[in-house]
Amino acid sequence: MLKGIDQRLSAEIVHVLMLMGHGDDLVICDVNHPAASIARETTHGRLVDMAGCDLLTAARAILSLMPLDTFVPAPVTRMQVVGDPGRELPLFAAMQAVCSRMEGRQVALRPLERFEFYAAARRSFAIIRTADSGPYGCFILKKGVVDLPPLEAGGAAPGPPGYL
Repeated sequence: MLKGIDQRLSAEIVHVLMLMGHGDDLVICDVNHPAASIARETTHGRLVDMAGCDLLTAARAILSLMPLDTFVPAPVTRMQVVGDPGRELPLFAAMQAVCSRMEGRQVALRPLERFEFYAAARRSFAIIRTADSGPYGCFILKKGVVDLPPLEAGGAAPGPPGYL
């Protein structure tokens, strides 16, 4: 374990988040999503499980480390309800609230038809499957830029007081 990192985030999840760059997409999904077959086609190439975690908790943990893109109107994509594309499930509003709270700004969610969503998921960097039972718990988060201070000359950041 490390200080300041949510204990639900495994070393593999942190590694995936560190490998991702600005504009890369991360799918977080429920157990109904065909995640294992689609994950093989992603950049990461294999499924990452976040067992024992529901979607909203997973989103909070992930967004505690990963910013959402500010250069696109809707940095989060969700799957539309099949047969009723205009239907809004309570989960959609709950996910939007989590994303907005974690970002400190209003975050828009863009709906996408089921098979278009699957195609977008295949183009994503990685897929994280939660233990959430769904339905329609399928979201794509577009990674933003982390605004970091420049490294000091010499390439090393200062250590704690008394650090040699």
